[in-house]
Amino acid sequence: MAGETQTSRNAEGFFFLNAEDAGMAAKERKQVDYLEAHLDYGQPQQVLTLYERLLRERVFRTPVGVIYLKHLQDFLLGQSGIESGRVPMIPVYTPCTYIPQRRERTAGDEAELSTEKPKAAGMRFSVILNVLLLVAVVAMFVVAFSASHPNILNYRSAILNEYASWQQDLSEREQVIREKERELKILD
Repeated sequence: MAGETQTSRNAEGFFFLNAEDAGMAAKERKQVDYLEAHLDYGQPQQVLTLYERLLRERVFRTPVGVIYLKHLQDFLLGQSGIESGRVPMIPVYTPCTYIPQRRERTAGDEAELSTEKPKAAGMRFSVILNVLLLVAVVAMFVVAFSASHPNILNYRSAILNEYASWQQDLSEREQVIREKERELKILD
């Protein structure tokens, strides 16, 4: 856009944002001239068919083409042989509200925004948070390995130890019962 001249953005009495849009408007002017040369206004049905086709295929996109569509619409609405309900409205495909462009930053603005203090503070906070999380994970492993209650890390050995103690206790009780039976001379 830096190499564009003011005149390259002018077309058909309009000033466009860029040269491409101005070129499209000039192209649409040629299409309008061609249609005007070959259109028979004596046959309103033919004009209506052309108008509907131009709307459906979105042939015109610039103000130059939309003005021509409005001209055709006004002609059709003025014809007694065509009901006004049959003449479609012209759709507007572009927003009509002004959206302000963001102001480009200058070198002074960039210097103010790119200070190192916020980056350093964020980095320091991140490092401290990571160290605290690492300490918490290590503490959880220490607690899990040193706990006397069964957990996911030592449940198998805890269960085996418990069953072994039960078996030893049962064996001792069985031995005591056999001794009592011998004393009482009960035969098995």
